[in-house]
Amino acid sequence: MRLLLAGGGTGGHLFPAVALAEQLKHESPDSEVLFVGTERGLEARLLPELGWTLRTIEMSGWAGLGIQARIKALIRMVKGLRQSRQIMQEFRPDVVVGVGGYASVPALLAAKWMKVPYLIHEQNAWPGMANRMLGRWAKRICLSFEEAGRAFPGLATVVTGNPVRAAMEQCPELCSEPPVLLVFGGSQGARAINRAIVDVLPQLDSWRGKLQVLHQAGQLDYEDVVSGYRNADWEDVEVQPFIKDMADAYARASLIVCRAGATTLAELTTCGRPAILIPYPHAAGGHQAANARALAAKGAAILIEEKDLTAERLGSLIDDLLQDNERLQSMASSGRRLAHRGAAARLLEECRTVMDAVA
Repeated sequence: MRLLLAGGGTGGHLFPAVALAEQLKHESPDSEVLFVGTERGLEARLLPELGWTLRTIEMSGWAGLGIQARIKALIRMVKGLRQSRQIMQEFRPDVVVGVGGYASVPALLAAKWMKVPYLIHEQNAWPGMANRMLGRWAKRICLSFEEAGRAFPGLATVVTGNPVRAAMEQCPELCSEPPVLLVFGGSQGARAINRAIVDVLPQLDSWRGKLQVLHQAGQLDYEDVVSGYRNADWEDVEVQPFIKDMADAYARASLIVCRAGATTLAELTTCGRPAILIPYPHAAGGHQAANARALAAKGAAILIEEKDLTAERLGSLIDDLLQDNERLQSMASSGRRLAHRGAAARLLEECRTVMDAVA
């Protein structure tokens, strides 16, 4: 199979695509994989480091732009469409998978134009604009949440779950000794979480020397977060702009403080890790809050809305949970029961079905 994966921008779109590529290479080592994204997305930095081939195209976002900015975006899209057609002609994919994000738009339009079958993978409970628009021509729309099918009435949808990287599915059972607090806000970081954690440190004084903190701060806040730990005289901490080996980070973690994107939740449940979820309040359709409520209702996580986030509340929660190993283990078990294991294999099977149908 020659598989082209289009989209990215953030880890939520990119990591399921990486998981699918890993699954294909595991099952069919002679297969070829090509990613298509932009120079500004996470894919431009991460994929070469992971050993995957990436071709970049011109494309930018659309939402929230003024008239002049939208005209420029349309010009970039036309250029990106030409570039995508050239890539299709050179790579000759058997099937294309769009994983969301604006970079997927010209690539999937080019696939339609050139009669290359494509699928869409939707990570969230409510699809973004790109997937809603392009779903009408997709041979299959693969969903992580059954309720996302509401956005695609009458179309060929199937629930596959959200693929996670192979190392995540081999995550060990939760071990609370020594305790490790993992903090992250997505691939870009989250300022509200970064500031709250730094403000919490005085409340965790009893854990000094016993609790290790692993913190993905994002590039923009990295220096400020490092200074915050230094000023609090908190030495047992690893702060990174971006954690490349998230499977290792999950394996080490006793408790996680993070956002509630769909891919993050797929990783949390697959790894079986208890979490305090602080949803991004401006996510499309409020999907992060909905995601977090679903996990909290099943006892796998605790939800704090960002508007209710205070150092006092967060510090009290972290302290209480770290002292209650029985509750941490219960949350971990609840999370594992919610996991959609084998999602990458199911998504790959849909790719093969589509490819065989047009052979």
